[in-house]
Amino acid sequence: MREGKALRRKAGGYAHAKQFKRLKKTVKRQRTILGIVLREVGRKIKQMPQVPAEALTALHDLMQRAERIRTQQPKDKNKLYAMHAPEVECIGKGKARKPYEFGVKVSVAVTHRQGLMVGARSFTGNPYDGHTLAEQLEQVTILTEDTGRSPKQVVVDLGFRGVDAHNPGVEIIHRGKFKSLTSAHRRWLKRRQAVEPAIGHLKHDNGMDRCWLKGSMGDALHAVLCAAGYNIRWLLRAIVRLGLKGLFAPLLARLWIWAAALAMATQARRTRCGSLGWMLR
Repeated sequence: MREGKALRRKAGGYAHAKQFKRLKKTVKRQRTILGIVLREVGRKIKQMPQVPAEALTALHDLMQRAERIRTQQPKDKNKLYAMHAPEVECIGKGKARKPYEFGVKVSVAVTHRQGLMVGARSFTGNPYDGHTLAEQLEQVTILTEDTGRSPKQVVVDLGFRGVDAHNPGVEIIHRGKFKSLTSAHRRWLKRRQAVEPAIGHLKHDNGMDRCWLKGSMGDALHAVLCAAGYNIRWLLRAIVRLGLKGLFAPLLARLWIWAAALAMATQARRTRCGSLGWMLR
């Protein structure tokens, strides 16, 4: 245990200092120790007379993941990045500050004018951006069916080129079609960048940057809940900005009356209990 902690600290320091020969030697020692532990655990399991089936299944699952981490190489496909979350993928961002992120890709749909989130869907397996548009539009259609409206135009970036045939019901607008766009479409295209700060607020203000729920279902629920929190913040800001506090004044007054009545009833009940106790004494 002590050597493992020291090796982990050394590996982080060598990677930060770009001392790759020392890093390679440290990682090799970590693989050796992990192999020793796995073989020892396997021998101990065979010596145990009775092991519960559920515990044995969970232990074998963990051992398979550990063996997969021990044997995988930097150039391998479908690598395992987290013991507790096998669905995590390495997503290339292409940015100098953070070239890679580890997690699950999430697609977000925002209305053109108000910036209200009408869709947030997670995709396992790190698919191509253009291949996620049809499923995202399906979610948006389901969530907005009560309003009687459905998306007709979609303003996207260049990652969604070449998917017009797969989405015949909507008009896809991106910068690659700039010469054939009308003046209205070009104005809409200028608004596409508005989704970037929305994604930033979704990550840092509403908890999208880290998911605490387990599995692919947890990722999907987390994305929807973060978008719901973003919309609640959006609604509260709209109430303050548009001066709609007066609409909620009667509701607040009723709540205050109900709270006062409940407090009086509770106080009366306490008084009756106290007088009854005095009579019994």
